[in-house]
Amino acid sequence: MNTPTNPSNDERRPRLVGLNHIALEVGDVEKALEFYGRIFRFTLRGRGRGSAFIDMGDQFIALMEGPVRPGRGMQHFGLVVDNRTAVRELAKAAGAELLDGPFLDFLDPWGNRVEVVSYADIQFTKAPHILRGMGLDLHKSEKAQRELAAKGLSEAS
Repeated sequence: MNTPTNPSNDERRPRLVGLNHIALEVGDVEKALEFYGRIFRFTLRGRGRGSAFIDMGDQFIALMEGPVRPGRGMQHFGLVVDNRTAVRELAKAAGAELLDGPFLDFLDPWGNRVEVVSYADIQFTKAPHILRGMGLDLHKSEKAQRELAAKGLSEAS
């Protein structure tokens, strides 16, 4: 059952639909592009003064030059990938600090905490035409399909 977490069911309030982008403060955009380019294959969506935008189909990551703030605790963002095992190896080779815990988390050189999950194992689902446009043929695990079906969000629903 999909129950709202806030008690008011006010239809006038907009629903959250998804993420458009994530903005990361990095000390140097060029070095950030080099770092993330050693781990992930991506296309630049665009550039600006002190910024670069990494395309993720219908979403993007904005890399923005700004102050580096250490000690962010559990603040993080999660990326969905097609090969989590390869990310672990590539992140380590790129000099990322791999963090202990049940998930694949690492710190980039600017202290941003990145959590990496496999597309197959989570409920987040890209529309088939978006996946095709990205050149990907990805499918959900049985567990993720059951979770989506329980919410009435599976293809069979």
